[in-house]
Amino acid sequence: MIRFEDVSVIYDGAAEPAVRHIGFEVPEGELVLLAGPSGVGKSTVLGAVSGLVPHFTGGTLRGRVTVAGRDTRTHRPRELADVVGTVGQDPLSHFVTDTVEDELAYGMESLGIAPDVMRRRVEETLDLLGLAALRDRPIATLSGGQQQRVAIGSVLTPHPRVLVLDEPTSALDPAAAEEVLAVLQRLVHDLGTTVLLAEHRLERVVQYADRVVLLPAPGAPPVLGVPTEVMAVSPVCPPVVELGRLAGWSPLPLTVRDARRRAAEPGDLRERLAGREPAPAPAAHVQGKPPSASGPAAPPRRRPRLFRRTPLTAPPTPLAAEVRALGVRRGPVQALRGVDLTVAPGESVAVMGRNGAGKSTLLGALAGLVAPHTGTVTVGGLAPHRAAPPDLVRRVGLVPQEPRDLLYADTVAAECAAADRDAHAAPGTCRALVAELLPGIADATHPRDLSEGQRLTLALAVILTARPPLLLLDEPTRGLDYAAKARLVAVLRDLADTGHAVVLATHDVELAAELAHRVVLLAEGEVIADGPTADVVVSSPSYAPQVTKILAPRPWLTVTQIREALA
Repeated sequence: MIRFEDVSVIYDGAAEPAVRHIGFEVPEGELVLLAGPSGVGKSTVLGAVSGLVPHFTGGTLRGRVTVAGRDTRTHRPRELADVVGTVGQDPLSHFVTDTVEDELAYGMESLGIAPDVMRRRVEETLDLLGLAALRDRPIATLSGGQQQRVAIGSVLTPHPRVLVLDEPTSALDPAAAEEVLAVLQRLVHDLGTTVLLAEHRLERVVQYADRVVLLPAPGAPPVLGVPTEVMAVSPVCPPVVELGRLAGWSPLPLTVRDARRRAAEPGDLRERLAGREPAPAPAAHVQGKPPSASGPAAPPRRRPRLFRRTPLTAPPTPLAAEVRALGVRRGPVQALRGVDLTVAPGESVAVMGRNGAGKSTLLGALAGLVAPHTGTVTVGGLAPHRAAPPDLVRRVGLVPQEPRDLLYADTVAAECAAADRDAHAAPGTCRALVAELLPGIADATHPRDLSEGQRLTLALAVILTARPPLLLLDEPTRGLDYAAKARLVAVLRDLADTGHAVVLATHDVELAAELAHRVVLLAEGEVIADGPTADVVVSSPSYAPQVTKILAPRPWLTVTQIREALA
């Protein structure tokens, strides 16, 4: 169904090809996972299937890509639209209409599908993706995860023979991600749809793949095989595979169920861990005061070299942020109701919950972008929605879901120089952060030429340059591979160690397990749980990390804890 024959792509002005000598075939009716580190060209490969590369992106494509017998060099995207449905990393760039129902119908209207068929397919898709309650909502009022489901639904309704999906679960909560993947499996098994998807959160998708195409490094030839074989040699792998490598299991498990069975075998992991507990970690504390023995537990923490000796830009306060009885309305929607939250300096807090629960609204209220309808918000002694911007930026920094909102210069070097000037930081401060978080990116690279994960990391470095006492991150691991996520965790831990408060809204349960002192769960705009990470996630079937599910009811959270316990 999809065939790559010695394909190389080089973009205009680039020194090196984005991908080179790519060759593989995807048979009809298979779900194939495209995996690899950030920046190896996964989005370029997907774009070549839909014809967006090179017809829309520019550049030169050498070799041949065919989809259902059509050569994408000679067929423009509109001439492939009846065969290929595409969802990129940025759902907003796909939307043409204003409301959910109209967006689901638009693609079918363009293909001239009969109105009665359109109506039936819209209803089916609304039910499949849990969008029925949102059918009349303006797309602009939806959360990022809800928008992602609408984008997926809009390509499902025309019933294409091939689906190309770039990070389809990156903005979805765990339950919604499982629903979307179940829909994709049904299309593959029941209708013979061919699915090619790229995803960094391999723990969500690898067990569903028929085959994996691994791009191990920039310019390296792809590795093609069944998931267990490819994961054995992959530089990126989910926690369940990393745990299998540590335990010496062969074949490697891909699911929690398989790993639980292996761990329970006589003499295996459960017995080896008997009588051991996860190593205690320093609790969050107000800068200048010793950690409290009764503070919330956190994963073991290293001290990387960043941020260690520089003082905070604002005097330390008893609380970095305080929210009392907060209520926020967004149009007809009560986004938050009666929310209470305190964040101390040196504390990392993960705000979690299903799509549309109010996580981004809460971060917006802390950043002064959303005014409370009821209750109060205090950050660094100020009400953020009333504070003057110069006063506010010295107290709080927000990295939004869409990193391009912060990026406006033509090169990475220009972005970094502007960040240094805005933050009154020493020249080179932002560039050093980029080098730490995102090795190998040239100064002359345009931010739009970066992958989604790379743009997010650049935006994070821009905000970190000002060293705000309160750092807010909205889905900070979208588009990040495991190595990039580990670098991010190291930097955020170091910030917390030096007294900065970190609040992140995330669906990434593995990130919360690695980083957060506390987890706050939101549902329908209300706080339903607030406590130490282990206490909240171990008892949750939706928000427990893979290691916790494998070794439950023991309170293990990460492979790092297991490795240290067995050392």
